[in-house]
Amino acid sequence: MLKLSKLTDYAVVALVRLGQKEDVTTSPVLSRSTGIPEPTIAKVLKVLAAQGIVISQRGARGGYRLARPLSQISVAAVIQAIDGPISLTTCVDGGECDARSKCGLVGQWDAVNGAILQALSSISLSDMQNHTVTSRRGPDAPSAALGPMATA
Repeated sequence: MLKLSKLTDYAVVALVRLGQKEDVTTSPVLSRSTGIPEPTIAKVLKVLAAQGIVISQRGARGGYRLARPLSQISVAAVIQAIDGPISLTTCVDGGECDARSKCGLVGQWDAVNGAILQALSSISLSDMQNHTVTSRRGPDAPSAALGPMATA
């Protein structure tokens, strides 16, 4: 099963909430408005600041704000900031694999990984906020549910 970490989920929720704010917001305020524990919010914001997704301001009027609009932040960028490179298997992009000599699928996961990366890169946090993410399975497929984003 492909599953995102809780920190990535929290990061998306926090970023969408930051996108709704006009001014700088502190981690305690963000914690109260999202229901995510303050130490976790602080940890997530620190990582996002290091990756240039949010800007940290020090001082009496300090806090965090988005470095760019939600429409310019992809889901892939958030995943990569929090969890590192998106790789479905260890052998993606020439990574090491214990079964390489017997597997016969060397390099075949690269196409699958690339398709997933492309799909995640095409969805912005603005799409998530506006509930405009739809299933890409076909014209008759229902829209994707965005249950976890209800907290944002």
